Amino acid sequence: MTILVAPDKFKGTLTAAEAAEAIADGLAGLGLPVVRMPVADGGDGTVDAVAAAGFARRTATVTGPAGGPVAASYAVRGTTAVIELAEASGLRRLPGGRPCPLTATTRGTGELVDAALRGGATRIVLGLGGSATTDGGAGLAAALGARFRDAAGNPLPPGGAALRDLADLDLGAVRARLRGAEIVVATDVDNPLLGPDGAAAVFGPQKGATPGDVAVLEAGLARLAALAPDPAAARRPGAGAAGGAGFAALAFLGATVRPGIDYLLDLIGFAEKLADATVVITGEGSLDHQSLRGKAPYGVARAAARAGVPVVALAGRSELGAAEARQAGFAAVRTLTSLVPPGAGDPLAWIVANGPAQMLRALAASIARDLPGGPW
Repeated sequence: MTILVAPDKFKGTLTAAEAAEAIADGLAGLGLPVVRMPVADGGDGTVDAVAAAGFARRTATVTGPAGGPVAASYAVRGTTAVIELAEASGLRRLPGGRPCPLTATTRGTGELVDAALRGGATRIVLGLGGSATTDGGAGLAAALGARFRDAAGNPLPPGGAALRDLADLDLGAVRARLRGAEIVVATDVDNPLLGPDGAAAVFGPQKGATPGDVAVLEAGLARLAALAPDPAAARRPGAGAAGGAGFAALAFLGATVRPGIDYLLDLIGFAEKLADATVVITGEGSLDHQSLRGKAPYGVARAAARAGVPVVALAGRSELGAAEARQAGFAAVRTLTSLVPPGAGDPLAWIVANGPAQMLRALAASIARDLPGGPW
């Protein structure tokens, strides 16, 4: 019997690798083989997950979302490079955490792609999530040679607001730069670029955009789509990912879109590890209805179900009822909030104060006696 431990991050408290370590420590008393395999769905932690699976980590100094330099990581194995947009252009890269929704740029992500290409990569896996940007991926494309100019022929400044003045788009250099390269977008987001379900309306407020800012960004993205070689790409699922970076990947880089967790599980060899597993333990910070739209634990549960392996989810908290959890493929769901004593006040604050890793170890230890057979 082997227990496969494959959690995503517990956002804001534990990385996926830290969560896997805590769970494995909690199961240590069983005396059974435990295999750690941190996972990700294309967002924060994607590079960490593939690095844990044997990819080599590389670091480059690139342009951050606010324009200053940041040291960002990507991962390489053979001629495949995995690039996480959040590493270069994510919310965590904002100086002092101060949002700049109208001017934030994805240029650093494009610089990471360029670095990987210069290093010999011919397949770029681009994980989209956790971005601080709503520039339609213009910065990403510009770093690879695309030119965005206003009516006077001047280069546009960075950010989504400037796209309202876009008059000319030249993609010749970017197409030459990517000749012979395959670009794969890994994302769990299926939003289009524009409209009430689009990048600006849905995700802009999460990046500090006011209602007025959202209108400005929407106008800029609409202008970008209108001048693109394939305006219909704006309607494709995933075009709205990472503030419209999905659109740039589709329309300018010739990318294909794959569900993030499914593609990344293939990339890290999850099926091979699953073949020897009797039980899989997955998890994330918040198991909710958004989790069922392609987040990592749901992808793990689906993959395990195809192999007939039961899955237990450990989460910080869960909004899923027992029937919903079973339908999603979880034999059981256990939460850190269940360990919070009555009258302790805010559960999240109590968990953070008492050590999320320590609590996750305790939660894993509490289910150890029920493995592998139940009582799920």
